[in-house]
Amino acid sequence: MAEALRLAAVDLGAESGRVMLGRFDGQTVSLDVCHRFANRPLWLPDGLHWNLPGLFAQTLHGLGVAAEGGPLDGIGIDAWGCDYGLLDGDRRLLGLPFSYRDERTSVQNMERAHARVGRDELYARTGIQTIPINTVYQLATEAGGARAGGIRIAEHVALVPDLLGLWLTGTLANELTIASTTGLLEARGRRWATDLVARLGLPTAPFGGEVVAPGFELGPVLQGHRGDAGDAVGAAVRAVGGHDTASAFAAAPVTGTGAAVLSSGTWSLLGVELPEPELGPDAAAFNLTNERGVCDSVRLLRNVMGLWLVQECRRVWREQGSDRGYDELQALAARAPADVAVFDPDHDSLLHGGDMPARITALCTDSGQAAPTGDGEVLRSILVSLACKYRMVCEQLEHVCERAIDTIHVVGGGARNELLCQLTADVCGREVVTGPVEATALGNLLVQAMALGELDGLDDVRRVVARSVAPRRFTPQPSASGNEVYPRFLEATGLSAMRAVRAPV
Repeated sequence: MAEALRLAAVDLGAESGRVMLGRFDGQTVSLDVCHRFANRPLWLPDGLHWNLPGLFAQTLHGLGVAAEGGPLDGIGIDAWGCDYGLLDGDRRLLGLPFSYRDERTSVQNMERAHARVGRDELYARTGIQTIPINTVYQLATEAGGARAGGIRIAEHVALVPDLLGLWLTGTLANELTIASTTGLLEARGRRWATDLVARLGLPTAPFGGEVVAPGFELGPVLQGHRGDAGDAVGAAVRAVGGHDTASAFAAAPVTGTGAAVLSSGTWSLLGVELPEPELGPDAAAFNLTNERGVCDSVRLLRNVMGLWLVQECRRVWREQGSDRGYDELQALAARAPADVAVFDPDHDSLLHGGDMPARITALCTDSGQAAPTGDGEVLRSILVSLACKYRMVCEQLEHVCERAIDTIHVVGGGARNELLCQLTADVCGREVVTGPVEATALGNLLVQAMALGELDGLDDVRRVVARSVAPRRFTPQPSASGNEVYPRFLEATGLSAMRAVRAPV
């Protein structure tokens, strides 16, 4: 190429958002942070909501900064999955989208949805892990609630990246990878399961549109944004891997079939890449999810609660007067004893905000273990428990896919947590390779480059990443106690790698 492409990635996470500028010269890509901003849900009288207009305003400002150094060759948007906005026939938003951390996401509401369409049928059709935050359960709860007026008149549904794309360009499109998180998209093809939608008591109109693949061009940034986005106006906006995990997996520099990818952030998403979904009884029993990826790939993975547990502990301690950064918290955990109590990071009691240290302590003592003593032990208990859950998921993936996993690629912000990476290597007995930290933004940018014809498929994307980022390796330590703590974890939690003890609802 004659000149390096200048591409902007809008990457919205559950804790923060950022706008990144990428420069791609055909061989490597470099990244600069143009604007970083917090993402704080708003509690309103009807529940916990995302402040999407506020996030959009921050996005516009970041795009303006990105365009200050020259014209942008493209813009892509990725965000967390499951949460959505309902729109009327004129594509106007019908109320602020709820947060998946709202109290309405519950096992009880899943049960109500399954009374209409059973869990086995939903999984066989959509291949999506049964978890209360899924769009399908949120929508079913909304339709059956006292405030069902919005859903009754809705004509369109837009997940978070879809909605911001609409506001940027005036064009609404449901992108494939983010649509797959809803639990309402067929596991094969690009079709909404409209018969299931109807049986769940939901309006079918919002699911009548086409689902588009990453690379689809929405259009230029509208002139009306000139005052906030500056010279980003007119730049082409393209769908990318709209689900941030899809973009992160695209940028994981994996080689061969022995690698798993762990996208580590607020959530931990651990899985492998496949050409087709796995919908058999073992995948269903292990509650693995088949999410759609870039270039028609499928990500067979498991959602694990992730560093949300640390984030929420930090919030509680800050409110109590102890404001410590993540590096300080990691050092505190490193100094704690190795033989801490363990618990299931995915326990139902840990999904919503609240006194996370007290909840973790209760889980440990309820299983007959000594309570963690002090903040450092609570933190180390979280990290060891996460590493144990990763091992369990790896064993389940190996069983379902009939392949050995010898390497775990950790991408995303969790790659900075050296203690967690080493514990993962020790407990799982597998090499851990970290980086890139900014995998989601890199995947976003390089899918744009692919749409522009500068790259040819995922192998090309990953070669660029490998040339652009230096990985770090963590090998299992001979003195590590992984083979001691993992059986203790299974006993304390009642879980088993090869059977669903606490079967999905």
